[in-house]
Amino acid sequence: MQAQNTQRIRALIARGKLKDTLFAALGVICLGIGLLVIFALVADMAMKGFERLNLDFFTNFASRRATQAGILSAWVGSLLVMLVTALTAVPLGVAAGLYLEEYAKRNWITEIIEINITNLAAVPSIVYGLLALGIFVYTFGFGQSILSAGLTLALLILPIVIVATREAIRAIPAMIREGSMAVGATRWQTCRYHIVPYAMPGILTGVIIGLARAIGETAPIITIGALTFIAFLPPVPFSALPDGGTAGLFDWVMSPFTVMPIQIFNWTSRPDPAFEVNAAAAGFVLMAMVLTMNAVAIWLRYKLRKNIKW
Repeated sequence: MQAQNTQRIRALIARGKLKDTLFAALGVICLGIGLLVIFALVADMAMKGFERLNLDFFTNFASRRATQAGILSAWVGSLLVMLVTALTAVPLGVAAGLYLEEYAKRNWITEIIEINITNLAAVPSIVYGLLALGIFVYTFGFGQSILSAGLTLALLILPIVIVATREAIRAIPAMIREGSMAVGATRWQTCRYHIVPYAMPGILTGVIIGLARAIGETAPIITIGALTFIAFLPPVPFSALPDGGTAGLFDWVMSPFTVMPIQIFNWTSRPDPAFEVNAAAAGFVLMAMVLTMNAVAIWLRYKLRKNIKW
Protein backbone atom coordinates (compact mmCIF):
# COMPACT_ATOMS: atom_id res chain seq x y z
CA MET A 1 0.00 0.00 0.00
CA GLN A 2 2.79 2.36 0.92
CA ALA A 3 4.64 1.49 -2.29
CA GLN A 4 1.53 2.32 -4.35
CA ASN A 5 1.18 5.68 -2.61
CA THR A 6 4.84 6.41 -3.27
CA GLN A 7 4.44 5.55 -6.96
CA ARG A 8 1.30 7.71 -7.18
CA ILE A 9 3.12 10.66 -5.61
CA ARG A 10 6.06 10.22 -7.98
CA ALA A 11 3.68 10.10 -10.95
CA LEU A 12 2.00 13.32 -9.79
CA ILE A 13 5.36 15.01 -9.37
CA ALA A 14 6.47 13.81 -12.82
CA ARG A 15 3.28 15.15 -14.43
CA GLY A 16 3.74 18.45 -12.62
CA LYS A 17 7.33 18.76 -13.84
CA LEU A 18 6.21 17.92 -17.38
CA LYS A 19 3.57 20.65 -17.26
CA ASP A 20 6.15 23.12 -15.93
CA THR A 21 8.51 22.24 -18.76
CA LEU A 22 5.79 22.58 -21.39
CA PHE A 23 4.63 25.89 -19.98
CA ALA A 24 8.20 27.22 -19.87
CA ALA A 25 8.76 26.12 -23.46
CA LEU A 26 5.51 27.81 -24.53
CA GLY A 27 6.58 30.99 -22.78
CA VAL A 28 9.96 30.96 -24.52
CA ILE A 29 8.26 30.44 -27.89
CA CYS A 30 5.84 33.33 -27.29
CA LEU A 31 8.70 35.57 -26.15
CA GLY A 32 10.72 34.61 -29.22
CA ILE A 33 7.82 35.40 -31.55
CA GLY A 34 7.28 38.79 -29.92
CA LEU A 35 10.97 39.70 -30.08
CA LEU A 36 11.17 38.46 -33.68
CA VAL A 37 8.26 40.67 -34.74
CA ILE A 38 9.75 43.71 -33.01
CA PHE A 39 13.18 43.03 -34.50
CA ALA A 40 11.68 42.58 -37.97
CA LEU A 41 9.78 45.88 -37.77
CA VAL A 42 12.78 47.81 -36.46
CA ALA A 43 15.09 46.22 -39.02
CA ASP A 44 12.66 47.03 -41.83
CA MET A 45 12.48 50.70 -40.75
CA ALA A 46 16.24 50.90 -40.41
CA MET A 47 16.88 49.39 -43.86
CA LYS A 48 14.28 51.57 -45.56
CA GLY A 49 15.40 54.79 -43.92
CA PHE A 50 19.14 54.15 -43.59
CA GLU A 51 20.01 56.29 -46.59
CA ARG A 52 18.35 59.34 -44.98
CA LEU A 53 19.91 58.95 -41.53
CA ASN A 54 22.56 61.62 -41.89
CA LEU A 55 23.32 65.01 -40.36
CA ASP A 56 21.24 66.90 -42.92
CA PHE A 57 18.16 64.88 -41.99
CA PHE A 58 18.45 66.13 -38.39
CA THR A 59 19.31 69.74 -39.24
CA ASN A 60 16.93 70.45 -42.15
CA PHE A 61 13.36 71.65 -41.89
CA ALA A 62 10.43 69.96 -43.59
CA SER A 63 10.35 70.43 -47.36
CA ARG A 64 8.18 69.56 -50.34
CA ARG A 65 11.23 67.84 -51.81
CA ALA A 66 11.76 64.49 -50.17
CA THR A 67 15.55 64.48 -50.56
CA GLN A 68 15.84 67.86 -48.82
CA ALA A 69 13.28 67.30 -46.06
CA GLY A 70 14.41 66.89 -42.46
CA ILE A 71 13.04 66.52 -38.95
CA LEU A 72 14.64 69.50 -37.18
CA SER A 73 11.39 71.19 -36.19
CA ALA A 74 9.78 67.82 -35.38
CA TRP A 75 12.39 66.45 -32.98
CA VAL A 76 12.92 69.82 -31.30
CA GLY A 77 9.14 70.18 -30.90
CA SER A 78 8.88 66.67 -29.46
CA LEU A 79 11.58 67.37 -26.88
CA LEU A 80 10.02 70.68 -25.82
CA VAL A 81 6.52 69.20 -25.58
CA MET A 82 7.83 66.29 -23.52
CA LEU A 83 9.66 68.75 -21.26
CA VAL A 84 6.42 70.58 -20.50
CA THR A 85 4.62 67.26 -20.07
CA ALA A 86 7.19 65.90 -17.61
CA LEU A 87 7.40 69.13 -15.59
CA THR A 88 3.62 69.14 -15.24
CA ALA A 89 2.62 65.48 -14.88
CA VAL A 90 5.43 64.13 -12.69
CA PRO A 91 5.15 66.52 -9.72
CA LEU A 92 1.33 66.50 -9.82
CA GLY A 93 1.11 62.73 -10.24
CA VAL A 94 3.61 61.90 -7.50
CA ALA A 95 2.05 64.40 -5.09
CA ALA A 96 -1.46 63.09 -5.79
CA GLY A 97 -0.41 59.46 -5.35
CA LEU A 98 1.44 60.29 -2.13
CA TYR A 99 -1.58 62.14 -0.75
CA LEU A 100 -4.02 59.34 -1.58
CA GLU A 101 -1.82 56.72 0.07
CA GLU A 102 -0.44 58.55 3.09
CA TYR A 103 -2.81 61.38 3.94
CA ALA A 104 -6.31 60.80 2.52
CA LYS A 105 -8.95 59.29 4.78
CA ARG A 106 -10.58 56.06 3.68
CA ASN A 107 -14.16 57.10 2.90
CA TRP A 108 -16.58 57.13 -0.02
CA ILE A 109 -15.07 60.30 -1.49
CA THR A 110 -11.64 58.68 -1.66
CA GLU A 111 -13.13 55.57 -3.25
CA ILE A 112 -14.84 57.66 -5.95
CA ILE A 113 -11.57 59.45 -6.68
CA GLU A 114 -9.69 56.15 -6.95
CA ILE A 115 -12.30 54.69 -9.31
CA ASN A 116 -12.19 57.79 -11.52
CA ILE A 117 -8.39 57.75 -11.67
CA THR A 118 -8.42 54.11 -12.72
CA ASN A 119 -11.06 54.78 -15.37
CA LEU A 120 -9.23 57.83 -16.71
CA ALA A 121 -6.19 55.68 -17.46
CA ALA A 122 -8.28 53.80 -20.05
CA VAL A 123 -9.95 56.81 -21.72
CA PRO A 124 -9.05 57.15 -25.46
CA SER A 125 -6.50 59.86 -26.13
CA ILE A 126 -8.78 61.72 -28.56
CA VAL A 127 -11.07 62.54 -25.61
CA TYR A 128 -8.19 64.32 -23.90
CA GLY A 129 -7.56 66.22 -27.14
CA LEU A 130 -11.17 67.45 -27.26
CA LEU A 131 -11.01 68.38 -23.59
CA ALA A 132 -7.78 70.32 -24.09
CA LEU A 133 -9.19 72.06 -27.17
CA GLY A 134 -12.03 73.48 -25.12
CA ILE A 135 -10.03 74.30 -21.99
CA PHE A 136 -6.44 75.15 -22.91
CA VAL A 137 -6.88 76.45 -26.47
CA TYR A 138 -10.14 78.42 -26.18
CA THR A 139 -10.94 79.00 -22.49
CA PHE A 140 -7.44 79.79 -21.21
CA GLY A 141 -6.31 81.23 -24.55
CA PHE A 142 -3.07 79.28 -24.83
CA GLY A 143 -3.74 78.70 -28.53
CA GLN A 144 -2.08 76.06 -30.67
CA SER A 145 1.16 76.16 -28.72
CA ILE A 146 3.72 73.95 -27.07
CA LEU A 147 2.13 74.75 -23.71
CA SER A 148 -1.27 73.46 -24.83
CA ALA A 149 0.29 70.26 -26.19
CA GLY A 150 2.38 69.65 -23.08
CA LEU A 151 -0.58 70.16 -20.75
CA THR A 152 -2.74 67.90 -22.91
CA LEU A 153 -0.25 65.06 -22.77
CA ALA A 154 0.26 65.70 -19.05
CA LEU A 155 -3.46 65.08 -18.51
CA LEU A 156 -3.14 61.94 -20.62
CA ILE A 157 -0.39 60.35 -18.53
CA LEU A 158 -1.37 61.77 -15.14
CA PRO A 159 -3.52 58.73 -14.17
CA ILE A 160 -0.64 56.41 -15.11
CA VAL A 161 1.80 58.30 -12.89
CA ILE A 162 -0.67 58.39 -9.99
CA VAL A 163 -1.40 54.66 -10.17
CA ALA A 164 2.31 53.79 -10.46
CA THR A 165 3.14 56.04 -7.49
CA ARG A 166 0.48 54.45 -5.32
CA GLU A 167 1.58 50.92 -6.18
CA ALA A 168 5.21 51.79 -5.44
CA ILE A 169 4.27 53.30 -2.07
CA ARG A 170 2.11 50.29 -1.15
CA ALA A 171 5.11 48.00 -1.71
CA ILE A 172 7.07 49.70 1.08
CA PRO A 173 6.98 47.66 4.33
CA ALA A 174 4.98 49.19 7.18
CA MET A 175 7.99 48.89 9.48
CA ILE A 176 9.65 51.75 7.56
CA ARG A 177 6.85 54.12 8.52
CA GLU A 178 6.62 52.78 12.06
CA GLY A 179 10.35 53.04 12.63
CA SER A 180 10.45 56.62 11.36
CA MET A 181 7.55 57.78 13.49
CA ALA A 182 8.92 55.88 16.51
CA VAL A 183 11.94 58.19 16.62
CA GLY A 184 9.72 61.29 16.47
CA ALA A 185 9.52 62.04 12.74
CA THR A 186 6.40 63.72 11.44
CA ARG A 187 4.33 62.28 8.62
CA TRP A 188 5.86 64.73 6.16
CA GLN A 189 9.41 63.87 7.28
CA THR A 190 8.59 60.18 6.93
CA CYS A 191 7.32 60.73 3.39
CA ARG A 192 10.18 63.07 2.45
CA TYR A 193 13.11 61.02 3.73
CA HIS A 194 11.81 57.45 3.61
CA ILE A 195 8.64 56.81 1.59
CA VAL A 196 9.46 58.77 -1.56
CA PRO A 197 13.14 57.70 -1.82
CA TYR A 198 12.26 54.02 -1.33
CA ALA A 199 9.37 54.23 -3.80
CA MET A 200 11.29 56.19 -6.42
CA PRO A 201 12.36 53.16 -8.54
CA GLY A 202 8.73 52.12 -8.95
CA ILE A 203 7.65 55.71 -9.56
CA LEU A 204 10.25 56.08 -12.29
CA THR A 205 8.88 52.97 -13.99
CA GLY A 206 5.42 54.51 -14.17
CA VAL A 207 6.78 57.87 -15.30
CA ILE A 208 8.75 56.40 -18.18
CA ILE A 209 5.78 54.27 -19.29
CA GLY A 210 3.64 57.40 -19.35
CA LEU A 211 6.23 59.50 -21.20
CA ALA A 212 6.83 56.71 -23.72
CA ARG A 213 3.09 56.69 -24.45
CA ALA A 214 2.92 60.48 -24.66
CA ILE A 215 5.80 60.89 -27.11
CA GLY A 216 4.05 58.67 -29.65
CA GLU A 217 0.57 60.22 -29.38
CA THR A 218 -0.88 61.87 -32.47
CA ALA A 219 -4.66 62.21 -32.03
CA PRO A 220 -4.73 64.73 -29.14
CA ILE A 221 -1.93 66.79 -30.71
CA ILE A 222 -3.76 67.02 -34.03
CA THR A 223 -6.99 67.89 -32.22
CA ILE A 224 -5.50 70.98 -30.57
CA GLY A 225 -4.12 72.15 -33.92
CA ALA A 226 -0.47 71.14 -34.23
CA LEU A 227 1.06 72.06 -37.57
CA THR A 228 1.93 69.44 -40.16
CA PHE A 229 4.41 71.70 -41.97
CA ILE A 230 6.62 74.11 -40.06
CA ALA A 231 9.92 75.64 -41.14
CA PHE A 232 11.05 77.47 -38.02
CA LEU A 233 12.00 76.74 -34.44
CA PRO A 234 10.60 78.20 -31.20
CA PRO A 235 12.51 81.30 -30.08
CA VAL A 236 15.57 80.69 -27.97
CA PRO A 237 15.38 82.56 -24.63
CA PHE A 238 17.02 86.01 -24.75
CA SER A 239 17.74 85.73 -28.48
CA ALA A 240 17.02 88.49 -31.01
CA LEU A 241 13.62 88.36 -32.74
CA PRO A 242 12.93 89.34 -36.38
CA ASP A 243 10.93 92.39 -35.22
CA GLY A 244 13.95 93.74 -33.34
CA GLY A 245 12.87 92.64 -29.87
CA THR A 246 14.32 90.03 -27.54
CA ALA A 247 12.74 86.69 -26.73
CA GLY A 248 11.71 86.16 -23.13
CA LEU A 249 12.63 83.20 -20.97
CA PHE A 250 9.35 81.36 -21.61
CA ASP A 251 8.29 82.71 -25.01
CA TRP A 252 8.99 79.33 -26.56
CA VAL A 253 6.07 77.71 -24.73
CA MET A 254 3.59 79.82 -26.75
CA SER A 255 5.21 79.01 -30.10
CA PRO A 256 3.52 76.92 -32.84
CA PHE A 257 5.01 73.46 -33.14
CA THR A 258 5.00 70.04 -34.69
CA VAL A 259 6.10 66.67 -33.29
CA MET A 260 7.62 63.49 -34.67
CA PRO A 261 4.40 61.41 -34.97
CA ILE A 262 2.67 64.18 -36.96
CA GLN A 263 5.69 64.54 -39.25
CA ILE A 264 5.67 60.79 -39.87
CA PHE A 265 1.92 60.86 -40.52
CA ASN A 266 2.37 63.72 -42.98
CA TRP A 267 5.05 61.90 -44.93
CA THR A 268 3.21 58.57 -45.08
CA SER A 269 0.18 60.35 -46.56
CA ARG A 270 2.23 61.63 -49.53
CA PRO A 271 1.99 59.71 -52.82
CA ASP A 272 5.72 60.05 -53.53
CA PRO A 273 7.54 56.83 -52.43
CA ALA A 274 10.55 58.93 -51.44
CA PHE A 275 8.59 60.34 -48.52
CA GLU A 276 8.02 56.79 -47.25
CA VAL A 277 11.79 56.51 -46.88
CA ASN A 278 11.76 59.71 -44.82
CA ALA A 279 8.91 58.34 -42.71
CA ALA A 280 10.83 55.12 -42.06
CA ALA A 281 13.92 57.08 -41.00
CA ALA A 282 11.83 59.34 -38.74
CA GLY A 283 10.10 56.30 -37.24
CA PHE A 284 13.46 54.75 -36.44
CA VAL A 285 14.58 58.00 -34.78
CA LEU A 286 11.37 58.15 -32.73
CA MET A 287 11.88 54.58 -31.55
CA ALA A 288 15.49 55.42 -30.66
CA MET A 289 14.25 58.37 -28.59
CA VAL A 290 11.81 56.11 -26.71
CA LEU A 291 14.49 53.47 -26.11
CA THR A 292 16.87 56.16 -24.86
CA MET A 293 14.25 57.37 -22.39
CA ASN A 294 13.73 53.80 -21.21
CA ALA A 295 17.47 53.22 -20.87
CA VAL A 296 17.90 56.38 -18.77
CA ALA A 297 14.99 55.38 -16.53
CA ILE A 298 16.35 51.85 -16.08
CA TRP A 299 19.78 53.24 -15.21
CA LEU A 300 18.29 55.68 -12.67
CA ARG A 301 16.16 52.92 -11.19
CA TYR A 302 19.21 50.68 -10.84
CA LYS A 303 21.23 53.44 -9.16
CA LEU A 304 18.41 54.25 -6.76
CA ARG A 305 17.84 50.62 -5.83
CA LYS A 306 21.56 50.16 -5.29
CA ASN A 307 21.67 53.11 -2.88
CA ILE A 308 18.63 51.99 -0.87
CA LYS A 309 19.45 50.13 2.34
CA TRP A 310 16.54 48.41 4.02
